[in-house]
Amino acid sequence: MSLAIFDLDNTLIGGDSDHAWGEFLCEKGIVDSEEYSRANDYFYEQYKNGGLDIFEFLDFALKPLKMLERDQLTALHQEFMLEKIEPIILPKALELLENHRARGDYLLIITATNHFVTGPIASKLGVDEIIATDPEEIDGRFTGKVAGTPCFQNGKVTRLNSWLANNAHTLEDSYFYSDSHNDLPLLEMVTHPIAVNPDQILEDRANEELWPVLDLR
Repeated sequence: MSLAIFDLDNTLIGGDSDHAWGEFLCEKGIVDSEEYSRANDYFYEQYKNGGLDIFEFLDFALKPLKMLERDQLTALHQEFMLEKIEPIILPKALELLENHRARGDYLLIITATNHFVTGPIASKLGVDEIIATDPEEIDGRFTGKVAGTPCFQNGKVTRLNSWLANNAHTLEDSYFYSDSHNDLPLLEMVTHPIAVNPDQILEDRANEELWPVLDLR
């Protein structure tokens, strides 16, 4: 059994679930549409160009979670899945997951997007487990803060190493699929790094290193 690791946003789905969740909150009137949308777009651009301050972003992105009760959030997320996520699940990504599943590999998503947003997406995709940025919870309510190490850039390496220390899996003959140069620290760790519809920085690096480049679109 090999460990097959997948980034989520713009890799297994044809969009960014974090940014889409922000747009969804604006559409539903949960947040101030103009102000929140401007900040949401700003942070997404920072992410794409590699300059995102993850703690500044999480202070912004996790704040709406503390505004609502869990049953309200659950109902909203069900709408979000139907309206925003299911239409952008990539058929070729499902085929890729099934190919690894048929080989007997262990399917692991590792994503910077918080677990509230991504946990149900991982379940929909049928993977074995997900490692995501964890929103802090106290007495069943989100606080608007992050718990532990954000699962971003080198933080993905930290979180994966912690996970490996508590599981029977190793990185021997491992795979990691990602679209983003933000994931280079983890791509450099695995046996089989694979770029998926990569951004320009990752595409250039993949070509230099002769890494496979996949098109799942």
